[in-house]
Order: sequence, then C-alpha cells, then structure tokens
Amino acid sequence: MNNYTNEMHKIGIRYEDKYVMERRVPLVPRHVKELVEKGIDVEIERSAKRVFHDEEFAAAGAELVDKIKTADVILGVKEMPVDFFKEGKTYIFFSHTIKGQPYNMPGLRRMMEKKVNLIDYERIVDEKGRRLIFFGRFAGLAGMVNSLWSLGQRWKEKGYLTPFLELQQTHHYHSLDEAKDAVLKVGEEIRNHGLARELTPIVIGITGYGHVSKGAQEILELLPVKEISPSELLPLFDEGNKPDSLICKVVFEEKHISRPLQAGKAFVLQEYYDHPERFESQFEQYIPNLTVLMNCMYWDARYPRLVTKDYLEKFFETNPKLTVIGDVTCDPDGSIECTHKGTEIEDPVFVYNPFTREPAMGFKGEGVLVMAVDILPSELPREASQTFSDALIDFIPEIARADFNEPFENLKLPYPIKKALILHKGGLTPDYQYLKEHL
Repeated sequence: MNNYTNEMHKIGIRYEDKYVMERRVPLVPRHVKELVEKGIDVEIERSAKRVFHDEEFAAAGAELVDKIKTADVILGVKEMPVDFFKEGKTYIFFSHTIKGQPYNMPGLRRMMEKKVNLIDYERIVDEKGRRLIFFGRFAGLAGMVNSLWSLGQRWKEKGYLTPFLELQQTHHYHSLDEAKDAVLKVGEEIRNHGLARELTPIVIGITGYGHVSKGAQEILELLPVKEISPSELLPLFDEGNKPDSLICKVVFEEKHISRPLQAGKAFVLQEYYDHPERFESQFEQYIPNLTVLMNCMYWDARYPRLVTKDYLEKFFETNPKLTVIGDVTCDPDGSIECTHKGTEIEDPVFVYNPFTREPAMGFKGEGVLVMAVDILPSELPREASQTFSDALIDFIPEIARADFNEPFENLKLPYPIKKALILHKGGLTPDYQYLKEHL
C-alpha cells in the first residue's frame, strides 16, 4: 500500500506572536528554496521582525501571505494561539505539553477538538532517545553571556566596578562572533588587571552536561577559568585554602545533585531516571560557595528541586556569596523554585527577595538576581535558525508526502518524526497516552 498522498502538502511558516522579540524561523530561505525546487509549495506569513526578511523568502520562491491560507503543514517555533488551529491540519512546533504543562493544556485540548496532527520538535529523537533538532546550544551561549552581563550590573549596584560592565545583553550583538569577541576582551582585562579581592574567586556552577551546558561552557572558556570538581568546591573557602585562580568552573552531574534516600546506597543513574522518588537533593551543600549558578539541565516535577525558597530564606541571613542565577532551563516554579516566570528579552532579569518572597524586575533590591529569559536562542536568531533548519530540512519532504489520513500504525513517516507525533487526527498516539491525566 502507498502511504503517501498523490500531491505534496503545501508547507506554511507562521508569524511568531508569543513574544515581541521572537525573531527565529524553523526554515531559512535557502532551505525553502530547496523545497520549492522539489515541487513543494511554501507560503510564509509576513513578518517585519523576523531575522530573515520577507524579501529573502520571496526570492527563494515562497508565497508571502498575511495569513496562512491553504498550507496543510504549518511550522512555527513557539506555542501557537488556541484559536489558530484549523480542522485536520498538521502543526509542527515546540508545544511544551509533554510534561503536562498546565498552561498549555487548553491548547492541546483545542488541537484534539480540531482533529489535528501535532509534531513536537522536542520529541524528534533517534533510536537511542537523543534529540535531533534543538536550539539548546544557543540557549546556553546566550544564557552565559546574559548572566555575565547581569553579574557586572548586579555588582555595580553593590559598588563594585568590574570588566563585566563592558558586556551587553546578547541580542545587542550582531552575531555570535561579536558576542564572543566582547567576552574575550573582558577575559583579557581580568588577566591583565585582576578583580577586587573580595569578589574572587568567582565560582560559576553549571548543572548538566548536554547541549545547553556545553553552550554555556563555550562562552565561559573565553575567560581565564579553571575547572574544579564538586568535591574540590566544598572546601574551597576554608581558611588558608583560597585558590590562585580568579574564576572557577564547576560542572554538576546528577550524582552530585541528588543522593538515594536509603543511607549508604550507591547512586545509579538509570535508577534515578526510572525512580526519582527514591532520591533527595543534596545540591544545597554547594550553594554557599557559588557566585553564579547556571541551571542548564532537564527537570520535571518528579525530581528534587535544586534551589528552594525555604533554603534561600535561611541562606540569605548570612551574607551569601550567590549573586546571579542564570536559569536557562526556565521552568516556572520548578527546579529553581524562585523562578516564578520566564522573563522576556526586553525585561530579562529580576531580583528575588527571599524574605518577602517577591520578585522586583531589574537589578535593584535585596536578594539574588535571576536571569530567566524564556527564548534565549532568539538573542542569537540568525545562527540559531540556520543550525535548526539544517537539522530539520531533510525531514520536510517526507512530511509533505505523508498521508495523515492513514491509521497511525500504517502512517509512513521517518522514525524520529513518527516518534514526535503527539496527536494523530486529534487522538493521543501510543507514547503520549499519559497526557490524558493532565487534561
């Protein structure tokens, strides 16, 4: 049986409207041109803010429209409005539903009512479960630049002028190379002139070791940094033990962050993944020695939190060292409990007061500064879009040929795409039946 349609589905790319400064696109003009040359029609909603201009897409052969009219497969980046979905169409975007996120359940219900097909980029994985299409590295890159910029601004509020004041928020740079050059200059200034003794060593802790963490470390390595282990961090500030290095980096893995509830039991990573309820957090022991905490790892509600509000209230009574939390993961009320919401590029930071438990946007106030921009890769929109499109383009022709009216078991799609199909004709596919309890 042929499970392809006789004609290619038309592809649509929508205007991103969730955030004012969302400038990314899932497919770049040169890949749109490839699709058009293969006989796949593409229509693009006009956008004055998109990093690639309308004229570039028109030159690639796409049809520019004010609203998507006839496309059967619609691509976006961030969540789409509840009233956007049309009967029986196929939507591909970051739906942020796989954890049962309450704020996106109305959208999922609406897609089910409209009997649509939903493919989520986050679930496009290979046979070993490794993600194939992602912006993670760029979240880490932008998150680290933003956090170093935030550190300079926060210290300025406390009366310290440091080379970090030379940095800007990532989106002010025209390219990743320009941003890196700026960080390199800060590193040279630190090498040549040092830092105030009471600020050193700056200790930057990074949770996780995936694409986001590697992006953050890529920026950090542009500074004169020395890597130490979590076990070396604990006695770092003991009397007579202050290191020579001005900046230290510590990378935390799951075994450093959590321990088995059963005393004396060894940490087994697979057990942690399968039965997180058998573990408790041990991360708070490291926090007193950190200057910056970069949260770069996956988290959901089954796992222990990294930083709780109760801990911060107790911790801040004793003049803490922790100055900035760069919450790249950005789960509201999640692993960093005081991240009450994701922030926007144009208003990126807040100071969380652990005693009143209230946030104040900006750099002023008592407590710890939190940088939690929800769309960090959009601060490097051109490079992020190009890398994302490079990974996505090879899947599009087969999606365009697929007959979505076929039963799920007969549906002919590449394995990674079929694995990412959350809804088929409005129904939850086998791997996503668990979402019923969240609806």
